[in-house]
Formats: sequence, structure tokens, C-alpha cells
Amino acid sequence: MSNLLFLNELVSEDLTDVITLVATILVALLIVAVCILMAKSKLKTTDIVYAGVSLASSFVLSFIKIAPVQYGGSITFASFVPLLIYTFYFGFSRGLVCGLIYGVLQFLQDPYILTPVTFILDYLLAFASIAVMGFFAKNYKNKTSALVLGATCVYLCRFLMHFASGIVYFNMDAVWASIPASNAVVYSLLYQVVYLVPDAIICIIAILILSRGGIIDKIKPKQ
Repeated sequence: MSNLLFLNELVSEDLTDVITLVATILVALLIVAVCILMAKSKLKTTDIVYAGVSLASSFVLSFIKIAPVQYGGSITFASFVPLLIYTFYFGFSRGLVCGLIYGVLQFLQDPYILTPVTFILDYLLAFASIAVMGFFAKNYKNKTSALVLGATCVYLCRFLMHFASGIVYFNMDAVWASIPASNAVVYSLLYQVVYLVPDAIICIIAILILSRGGIIDKIKPKQ
């Protein structure tokens, strides 16, 4: 079993290096694409400014964290809030792009993967779930309720992605060698709950404070 874990670690390190290079190139291409769209006037300056500020704010907040579990999830200081507010105002498609960029940045911040599947689940799809908030911006009767419901749905989608990724990890004995593969679902469930639930609660509390204090209305962009 120890030889298997050692082999898994070597494969993971090599794969992480490859994905890191690919992710870096992806970010560069996205930046080039944004510049081209700006040059063709398909994106307003306001869109770019709000997206940049939201990404930067979320990324900085993601460094304020505690890590209750090894090799992964952490509880942050409401790091999702800036991007959730951005998506609420700018919609699904722009939120999706920002979510994907944010996921790649999170990977580059602390790169580690086991398989390409876990990279897609943990860093692309999980953070792309931010785009779900865009569905709650239209026809809302109460903005605070819409924001809270949207944030809750985003975290549920993110949980499902991390949960699926965790099953892959535990099935491969990637974290604890003594874990039976048959219990991978249970362990993944517990693993995600430990950090995602507190992180979601902090995010929702922050949204409630900002919304009821009128701050979210003040930063609404003029479109």
C-alpha cells in the first residue's frame, strides 16, 4: 500500500506541474481574449473594471482562511461575496467567465491535483458555479432574499462538484491509506461538510449585512 501511495504522489506531482503550465497559459489566453473584445468594443469598460475588482477582492479574501482538513478545503473570510455580487448584477455569462478565471487562480495559488478529473471538478466546475447567482437577479421581489437564495444554490452546486471529486480521491486512497474504498462516499461527504458549510454561512451572513446596510445598492453599476 505504501508503494502505491508513493507512486500516486509521484504521478500527482508530475500531473500538477503539467496542469499548472496549462492553467497559466489559459489565464494568459483569457486576458488576451478580453483585450481583443475591448478593442472591438464588445465589452464595456465598466464590465472589465467591475470584473477585475471583484476577482481581485475575492482572491485577496481567499488568503484569509483556516484549513480544518488536509489537502484541500478551507474556510475563508467571505471570499465568494464580491464575485457573487458581480454575477448578480452582470448575469450568468459574465459570472461564468469570472468563476472559471477565479478557479484557475485558486489552483495556481496552491496547485495540487490527483487526476485531470479532479482538476475539472475542484477548480473549474466548482468555481464556475458562481454563475448560478445570475439566475436570481431577474424578477426578484426582495433583493436580500434573492441574494441569499442565490448564494445558497451556488454553494450547493459547489458542494456537489467537490463531493464528486472527493469520491475520486478517497477511492484512490489518496489521503488516508486505511480508508476502505466502499466508504469513499461517506468520507467525502464529511470532508466537504467540515469546511463548506461554515464557509457558506460566513458568506451568507456577509451578504445579509451588506444588503440590509444598503451597501450592495450603493455599488450597483450603471448599465
